[in-house]
Amino acid sequence: MAPFTTHRDLVRSVGADCAVAVDGNAYSVPWRLIGERVRVTVGNAIVRVHHGGREVAVHAELKGRHGRAVDDAHLAGLVGTRERPVHSLPPRSSSPPAALLRPLAEYEAVAGGSF
Repeated sequence: MAPFTTHRDLVRSVGADCAVAVDGNAYSVPWRLIGERVRVTVGNAIVRVHHGGREVAVHAELKGRHGRAVDDAHLAGLVGTRERPVHSLPPRSSSPPAALLRPLAEYEAVAGGSF
């Protein structure tokens, strides 16, 4: 193992997908930063994203290309994300069928036979 480690300091723009691209991989950042320029540091197998002097995201560095590291908290509040409010339906009652339903025999008689 080398006696030193390399650290890289990059500047990236946050894309419409709430992510910054580093070495062919995408790392999520809070959605409110879409379009903003951020500072990205890569070192010790960790990707850190800073904006306005604050650390806004930390991810393990992905190996290979075309990977995505997503923190669901970065997408909270966006339409279509996993953290949607749950609307539960009231439980169904086990009431008898409505009076408007007809027996199948009536339909068979109109159609001219049975199956």
